[in-house]
Amino acid sequence: MSLFEKLRAEFIDIIEWVDDSRHTLVWRFPRYHNQIKNGAQLVVRPGQLAIFVREGKLADVFEPGHYTLTTQNLPILSTLAGWKYAFDSPFMAEVYFVNTREIVDLKWGTPHEIMLRDPDFGPVRVRAFGLYTLHAGDPRTLLEQLVGTDSSFEMDEITELLRTLINQSFADVLGKSEVAVLDLAGNYQSFAELVRAEVIEKIDDEYGLEMRQLTVVNISLPPEVEAALDLRTRMSLIGNMAEYQAYQMANAMPVAAANEAGGLAGAGIGLGMGMGMAGHLMPNIGIGQAVGGPGTAGPGPAPGPQAPPPPPVPPSFHLVQNGQTVGPFNLTQLAQAVGQGQLTAETLVWTAGMQGWVAAREAPALAAFFAVPPPPPAAQS
Repeated sequence: MSLFEKLRAEFIDIIEWVDDSRHTLVWRFPRYHNQIKNGAQLVVRPGQLAIFVREGKLADVFEPGHYTLTTQNLPILSTLAGWKYAFDSPFMAEVYFVNTREIVDLKWGTPHEIMLRDPDFGPVRVRAFGLYTLHAGDPRTLLEQLVGTDSSFEMDEITELLRTLINQSFADVLGKSEVAVLDLAGNYQSFAELVRAEVIEKIDDEYGLEMRQLTVVNISLPPEVEAALDLRTRMSLIGNMAEYQAYQMANAMPVAAANEAGGLAGAGIGLGMGMGMAGHLMPNIGIGQAVGGPGTAGPGPAPGPQAPPPPPVPPSFHLVQNGQTVGPFNLTQLAQAVGQGQLTAETLVWTAGMQGWVAAREAPALAAFFAVPPPPPAAQS
């Protein structure tokens, strides 16, 4: 290095920050042992602010632009250094660049589930996650309260604090809202605004930060609760169970009648279904009329129309799924559950009159669901 280059290296004549990271909030110009030259050039790019600090005291602030440093544009620094007319060359000062752009790709989420008291389902647990943006609203406060003497200040150094504040505010807002679990999706925007307002109160004046946007992307339930809700929804879609059973019987009759291999069993099923349908469709017709018709010989008409007795109520069972009791379900629903693999022979069940929980294969009313079908008849020679 020549003598001229060595002397030139002792002074700083260009002060600038070329930011290659979107998550750096504050960066200190690396002055090291060099001193700022009289008439040095200061370059502040869009989305930046430059703050001069001398002996731990904040001095002049420069907005985006190109400046030649003189006593005229460093009035506060001149006062701190005791310069009345012009400053000596070179001079000692620290220059901090503050990122004033909005950082938009920040995420938050509840690390643990939040307990709620739902009016329909009782105590439930929910989780949530979303996005938020951050902006240096007051660079002086940010520099004084968070940065201190650090050479740089990254978003990672404050995101943990911000997530904690967001989670606390979210739990508080969600608990006070008393919104039912099934109505949470329609209140995402209102929840986000309330949470953002609470967080701003804590970080605006204290840290000089602004949170211009906060969104709630999703509020979810535990998988086992979602499965129970899905089962309840399917049951609600069935509607009137008696009408559903009659519809199923009507669809099964042609299949049973066309099954030649069924033999007497198929004929019996068809006859039984037909009688069941007749009972639904003609409840006020006498048994003799329904079977024999008008030309059937037999005893005279009954003294008066007699309504058939009500059909016996089929048993309904409660099940144990994922450690929780669900139900009750009737035999038709349980047969569908067996076909879908949701009810197995080892599933614990209970119905009125039983002493305790038993495996489904041990319940007399359900044992036929798990019986092994007989082998086909041997071919005769």
